[in-house]
Amino acid sequence: MHASNTPDHILRARLPRWLLPAAWPQQGHQPALADLHLAQGRIVRVLPHGTSPVPQGAVWDVAGALVLPGLVDAHTHLDKAFTLPRMGVVKPGLLGAIDAMMVDRQGWTEADIHARASRALQWAYDAGTVHLRTHCDWWEPDAQPLAWNVQRALAHDWADRITLERVSLIPLHLYADRSIAMRLAATVAASGPGALLGGFVHSTNWDAQALRHLFEAAQHHGMNVDLHVDEELHPGAQGLATTAALLKELRFEGHVVCGHTCALAAQDEATALATLDAVAQSPITLVTLPITNLLLQDATTGRTPRQRGLTLVKEARARGIPVLVASDNVQDPFCPVGSFDPLEALATGVLAAQLDAPFDQWSESLCRTDWLRTGPAALPLQPGAVADLLVFTQADHWGFPSRTQGAQGRVVLRQGRVASGHAPAAWHVPTTQSARSLA
Repeated sequence: MHASNTPDHILRARLPRWLLPAAWPQQGHQPALADLHLAQGRIVRVLPHGTSPVPQGAVWDVAGALVLPGLVDAHTHLDKAFTLPRMGVVKPGLLGAIDAMMVDRQGWTEADIHARASRALQWAYDAGTVHLRTHCDWWEPDAQPLAWNVQRALAHDWADRITLERVSLIPLHLYADRSIAMRLAATVAASGPGALLGGFVHSTNWDAQALRHLFEAAQHHGMNVDLHVDEELHPGAQGLATTAALLKELRFEGHVVCGHTCALAAQDEATALATLDAVAQSPITLVTLPITNLLLQDATTGRTPRQRGLTLVKEARARGIPVLVASDNVQDPFCPVGSFDPLEALATGVLAAQLDAPFDQWSESLCRTDWLRTGPAALPLQPGAVADLLVFTQADHWGFPSRTQGAQGRVVLRQGRVASGHAPAAWHVPTTQSARSLA
């Protein structure tokens, strides 16, 4: 017998601490298991196990299996995905990867981009991702990239499965002229919902005035911003600190995501922490990309890297700064591995950043879509929320996120219905079994 593909009740689920209210009861050293009650594809209520009768309907007893809300992958590159097989030798480091990409993109077509990005979205969907943000290279001030329009069409086609946002990844020098900055922002703003103004901010193209123009243009057009910033181990990098200062000066009304910010790890402690103190007072979310940053930072042929290349995630979290973990590049010159599964990125981050309690604390960095916008905090799995869930069939919270990969490692529910993976027969509770025997 197989468990129903549309459960009405999921009993004895182990939810992460960050998702539970402070008054949630304990069971020894762990939070009490939870019962999730669903109806019409939405959450009706979440209660400690055994505190209410179980109504009739399809029941799963998952016996302590880990459960998470649907995932957010806050920083990807659909336009570049799966291009590595057609490339030769790629020079090490970020700038070498950029050079290889510039050559490959000369042969891109709409069909090529559509096929690769569609494959990526299917992988993300199967992994349980409900919200994905992609950065699209934008090199010309007066011409929209081919990939931008392809991804706009994909956002429409996938709207009932994944919320797809598009960031215009524009090199900082294109914002040096304020009128061009305004024109770029107007073009991006007019390209439909889910579009954000973006920029590549690096010490090799540093221009504080251009960064000011970027934020002025975004403010003028009412846009949110998403930056690649300080993706390097240069202690003199100023992108993040200047961003925080500009947002305060301009009284910026939107939201800003800053991806990478690796330079914080290369700066002296006082400088780095002073920048984080300023970020904590700004509408900024940080995104760390452990897989790609470990590969690209401190990269030299024939030499073992000495530095890790990650931003200061623990110090940021201690200051209340939202921190998300994301996939970044997948099977392209920037990163030869990856799978569009945010849990893979978290698994790498757990080791590289020595993160404690990855399930109870750091899984939050994969699930908070509200950290990508302005407004009050909005925890997932509240009554009325869509029942997008991941139930892990083999993992436990001690070893998480080990044993979470693939169809054998998780069951993904979309609007309360199994979308990928297979629910074990052992989860199925016969409808004749009484609520009392389940308590």
